[in-house]
Amino acid sequence: MDGISGKKNEGFGKYIPVTFLIGFGFFTVGLMDPLYDSYVQIFLSGYISKKTIVGMIMALDNIFALLLIPVVSVWSDHTRTPFGRRMPWIVVLLPLSALFFALLPYAAGSSLACLMCVLVVLNIFKQSARGPIVALMPDVIPAEFRSPANGVINTMGNIAAIAGTIFLARLMDVDTVLPFIGETKNKLAFPVAGLVVLFATICLAIFVREPSLAKGESEKKLSFFQSLKTVFSSENKSAVLILISLFLWFTAYQGVAPYLTEYTIRAFGVTSGQGPLSMGMVGISGALAAVPGGWIAMKLGRRHVIRISLVVISAVMALCCFLEPAGAQAGIPPSVLKWFFWGLLFIFGVFWIAVAANSFPMLWQMADFSMIGAYTGLYYTFSQLAAVIAPAAAGAVIDLAGMRSMFLFAAFFFASACFVMGFVRGGEKNDKPV
Repeated sequence: MDGISGKKNEGFGKYIPVTFLIGFGFFTVGLMDPLYDSYVQIFLSGYISKKTIVGMIMALDNIFALLLIPVVSVWSDHTRTPFGRRMPWIVVLLPLSALFFALLPYAAGSSLACLMCVLVVLNIFKQSARGPIVALMPDVIPAEFRSPANGVINTMGNIAAIAGTIFLARLMDVDTVLPFIGETKNKLAFPVAGLVVLFATICLAIFVREPSLAKGESEKKLSFFQSLKTVFSSENKSAVLILISLFLWFTAYQGVAPYLTEYTIRAFGVTSGQGPLSMGMVGISGALAAVPGGWIAMKLGRRHVIRISLVVISAVMALCCFLEPAGAQAGIPPSVLKWFFWGLLFIFGVFWIAVAANSFPMLWQMADFSMIGAYTGLYYTFSQLAAVIAPAAAGAVIDLAGMRSMFLFAAFFFASACFVMGFVRGGEKNDKPV
């Protein structure tokens, strides 16, 4: 049953304000993640010279996500309070995440042991909060509007990522002394981001109201592993096929993302400051296309939009692989060729966000109200498993065949995901849970 069944179909316009408010939760994640990825490795490198060890520590967030998101998501399914089942987790875990995120640069300036302690505690709180944040939207938004709603939320996450990398990152260069904060050089972005997270949490707590549970919902309580067994033992294997597909497409994405900046610098001779513009193109186009992608899926169907998008991004990855030698053959200088490369990545972002914005709603559609958190946890189990495995797998391919081979690696896994999605039945806006 849908947690808000019984409400009249009044159009998505009625839900746009609450969707933006729920999007504040995604905004906090989008704000913290790029700063974390950009600067924590720098903090660690101040104490550790071996990049292999730094990389292993940087994988902590994915490992904690793999372990905590599925379990906490199910726990939030079982939570019963006057404030709802997700909000108690959010209002406790997000402020704690903000606090320890703000402390990161100060811990880095103290000692390696202090930095490691803060990193571990931060990731426990931050990854635990992610599941309830994500599961809040399908609790509040009717099933038929979850694709455009997820588009709005992904847009807010992308805007936050852009704000973090372009605007907040510039605060690291501010050199002054402020009350309570002290010296700001190479620190200020983190406490400011922490304050923004606190503000977003307050907005969520004040303005978002979770729906009442249907009679008898509180009696259905399954552990994470029981939920896993329920999904995989179902006669309809569509949910399992979606999980396999998203593992494949996240393997493709995570196989390219860590190496894209380095490839851009090497292949096109851009500066280290311009290198991240490659991922920036993906983020900008994703922010622009997320909402339209959700609307189109309402009209054409989620599965069709995802499969078409996977075909396009497979082709784009193949083109990226052969762009550099083709440009050299045509006599196009790298300074010009980089614009073709960035254009391809802009196109990639448009269709990649269509996959991301519609896959979650498909999975939620297959869950009844009592299982939304469990399905959210399964989504993150498979996506984070890909995030742990893919960089090393793609790195091995790069070692064997050069950096351009990572694009063929991605194209293969995107195409494989498209093939598996062809067998999915259900998950559309009017379909019943499986």
